[in-house]
Amino acid sequence: MKKIKINIGQPYPLGASVRGAGINFSMVNGSDRECGIIFYRKGVEQRERVLFDQKHRIGNICCALIEGINACDCEYNFFIGDKVFVDPYAKKIVGNEKWRSGEFVRPLLRGGFDHGTFDWMETAPLHIPYHDSVMYCLNVRSFTRHTSSKVKKKGTFEGLMEKIPYLRELGVNSIELMPAYEYEECEWDSTDANAKAQIEYQVNHIDERLPSDDGQDAEPSRARRLNCWGYKEAFYFAPKASYAAGSDPCEEFRRMVRSLHRNGIEVIMQFYFPDSVKQGYILEIIKHWVLEYQIDGVHLKGSRLPMTLIATEPLLANTKIMCEDFYLHEIYPNGMQPARKVLGYYRDSYMYDMRKYLKGDQDTLKNFRYHMKNTDARCGIVNYMTNYYGFTLKDLVSYDQKHNEANGENNTDGTNYNFSWNCGVEGPSRKKTIKRLRIKQMKNALSFLFTAQGTPLLFAGDEFGNSQYGNNNCYCQDNETGWVDWRELDRNQELYTYVRDLIAFRKRHSILHLDDSLTTLDRYGYGYPDLSYHGEEAWKVQLENYNRHIGIMYCGRNDEGEGDHIYIAYNMHWNSHRFALPSIAKHQWNTLLCTEESTVVYDEEKHMEYVDIAPRSVSILTGRKLTDAEIKQKTGASATGAADIKNRRGRKR
Repeated sequence: MKKIKINIGQPYPLGASVRGAGINFSMVNGSDRECGIIFYRKGVEQRERVLFDQKHRIGNICCALIEGINACDCEYNFFIGDKVFVDPYAKKIVGNEKWRSGEFVRPLLRGGFDHGTFDWMETAPLHIPYHDSVMYCLNVRSFTRHTSSKVKKKGTFEGLMEKIPYLRELGVNSIELMPAYEYEECEWDSTDANAKAQIEYQVNHIDERLPSDDGQDAEPSRARRLNCWGYKEAFYFAPKASYAAGSDPCEEFRRMVRSLHRNGIEVIMQFYFPDSVKQGYILEIIKHWVLEYQIDGVHLKGSRLPMTLIATEPLLANTKIMCEDFYLHEIYPNGMQPARKVLGYYRDSYMYDMRKYLKGDQDTLKNFRYHMKNTDARCGIVNYMTNYYGFTLKDLVSYDQKHNEANGENNTDGTNYNFSWNCGVEGPSRKKTIKRLRIKQMKNALSFLFTAQGTPLLFAGDEFGNSQYGNNNCYCQDNETGWVDWRELDRNQELYTYVRDLIAFRKRHSILHLDDSLTTLDRYGYGYPDLSYHGEEAWKVQLENYNRHIGIMYCGRNDEGEGDHIYIAYNMHWNSHRFALPSIAKHQWNTLLCTEESTVVYDEEKHMEYVDIAPRSVSILTGRKLTDAEIKQKTGASATGAADIKNRRGRKR
């Protein structure tokens, strides 16, 4: 390393940032111990220490502009006293490039540099409104790690790019990534003395754990298990190196975002922050990813999140921000309405209530009806039937109880509140009746999801029945249990096709995904309310707690400026029910999608159309506009039928 020159630096931004001919380093030191930087030459053991003195200190921030350093052939760590730690603001982490498991010598982690500029090729965040979004949640590694994924770069950002044509065909326009920033996947045995020699990276906090001088443990440390999901404290500014197929995770992540944007797909990133992470730090992390990687939004998880601070940050005015709750009275005081709806509620209430209705529980219709029309004037509403924490959709209809024994925690981990039903047999079954019922129940669940107002979110693999064999907490299963098995796509083409058609149907009919609330009034002037409820008789809903069936009619406006009529019959009862269909002038009801075949019948005597809905099934009908000839024929048939009835009555007299 050539001779370096130490100049007065700038306190912000914290971390390392290239400034002209030098690199500005800035770190927090809340103690009176000496501190500085350790430089490491790539490929050699040579190290050099640079000490900050008092002239490099402003408050509790120590900073210096270092000249004579080539960022391409060195890495760095910070130290305070005899404690060495990784820069919590490091834009790249070196030493964790290989996905690790089992027993190995623990590496020295170091901060690296994000080199050069990137050509975004005129791409930019897409700003798709919540009501037009179709979201898809996935884990970068498990999504393509299985051999059946048939991608070249399995388990990587490149592998995800190879699946873009599939996502487009399915109809997805927004993906939510489980933690894709740098974290240590190995969970170390807490009784192992060697494992206690860890590099500390908690911002503004240094504990008493000391790494050895060369950063290596004297004996191999044993990984207790893997953490494949990354919901732990992490190196939040850096893309995960082991998710990169090449040597530059920063550039590869940007290429992934650029490719997704060019194909009309947004990128939403999940971030988990434990209580130890400071709130100002959280805001800096989000701003970094928005500026440097052009992500479209974030889903924040944790119990001490500065949501008001984040939601009122001007830089994030066009960025989707999702979490469980917001203090809306602080964010939008005095009844203020947002110029753009970027906040989004991400809650489990839809999932649990809809699961109860799916399996036919009593007294669920009122909650079902609420969730089907639920919107918010200031926030998006994200709906999902499954997520990473719980059963997959296939397991939801195949298991009554969780089966997490392989996790090594005596089946005590994972949620016990699954609200699932195995359809008669626990686990796999060869019985055709059970297999057909499970397929139908999955279709029913997906019908709920894609015909509800709000933003639907699909968990990866649910569209073709991926199973985790009853494990509802696969965080440590880096194997075929936790990976998406793409062979199921061929085995369950029927389910996949139904999901694809559902998404396309939703997109064609704007009345199913409005930006504002349905009114139950004649919104468009076609003589019918935009939303109405029905039972076995048209216009008469039956909401008694023992009922499990309901009809919902929508009247919207199609692309031709005419009425768009949709009727959806939901029957989660174990008995079939006949629904009387509302009469629509000059239209005829036709079944478009159904989870079990249903037929519209016309009763000439009553001049009414009916549809018979099988047990545990959903039918979606649309009103087709009749031609003049069809209207004349139908009117003539009705008149003839009426005359026949009159003649019969006359003969009876």
